[in-house]
Amino acid sequence: MKTTGAFFDFDKTLLMVESAKPGLRYLYERKEISSGYLLRVFIANIFYKFHLYSDENMANLLLRLYRGKRLSDFQAGAAQFYMDYIRPLLSPNILSKLNEHKKKGHCLILVSASVRYYLEAVVADLGFDHLLCTDLEESQEGLLTGRSKGPVCIDQQKRIQAQQLAAEHGIDLKNSYAYGNHHSDIPLLEIVGHPYAVEPTWPLKKIAIKNNWPILNFV
Repeated sequence: MKTTGAFFDFDKTLLMVESAKPGLRYLYERKEISSGYLLRVFIANIFYKFHLYSDENMANLLLRLYRGKRLSDFQAGAAQFYMDYIRPLLSPNILSKLNEHKKKGHCLILVSASVRYYLEAVVADLGFDHLLCTDLEESQEGLLTGRSKGPVCIDQQKRIQAQQLAAEHGIDLKNSYAYGNHHSDIPLLEIVGHPYAVEPTWPLKKIAIKNNWPILNFV
């Protein structure tokens, strides 16, 4: 018997902000990134908000901050970072939806372009069954390269990975749910029977209205 899935995007869906924002503040306060790099991200984010900077370019810029560092250094503080910086910014309304799915026994899947080491704390705290995300590449010397290991989990990759997971675990996509905020989530939203747009970008909002997809707010 097939099960029903509930796929949740993370940044600006389950979380009310882009996780990079508190993440960069956390690292800057610990002097692990420079003010120059922070300025580059700030400028890129302005272009990104106006859809003049691609999802892939933004993801690759954020991955560069890890270059030459050890993954274990980030993993060591991940749980505390989640509790102090991330958990207070979770969306009350989308958390309520998550708990509704949990009570119904649905399979919970977190799908994000963000990186694994801090999303694992989200999965453990909120009771997700699966995590689809971006992994960090390590060199033979054990240092992070500033690139992803495999594809960044954005756009079509979200659809591909969700379909693979569904096939492996017997998830009925036609009876499943998905929540996303950005037009890059459309490939994921299109494959389920019950897509939801959360505080959507304008391109996603137009698609949601056209297809009669419900639109949700954070609170």
